[in-house]
Amino acid sequence: MDEWIKRVEDWHVERNLVDGSDDKSQVMKLMQELGELSDSVCKEKCIKDDIGDMLVVMINICKRNGVTLEECLITAYNDIKDRRGKMVDGVFVKEADLG
Repeated sequence: MDEWIKRVEDWHVERNLVDGSDDKSQVMKLMQELGELSDSVCKEKCIKDDIGDMLVVMINICKRNGVTLEECLITAYNDIKDRRGKMVDGVFVKEADLG
């Protein structure tokens, strides 16, 4: 995975997408890619490219902010690891939000 992340980072640098862009633009791009994922899910199409495109954008945002995907994933996991709740209409709802 590290090799692929490095390739994507290099691709961003070569195209001036790190210094020549900003977080707002990259988040908007991420939202666009999320829309494509939503479309694929709704049409029951393959989602690999959509998720990959989202990862490409997230790698750019990470690079721009001096963090890694791994650090972000660890932070998120530590936030959810002890979370309790239940499924409501196919969505996990935190215990604190059930009341």
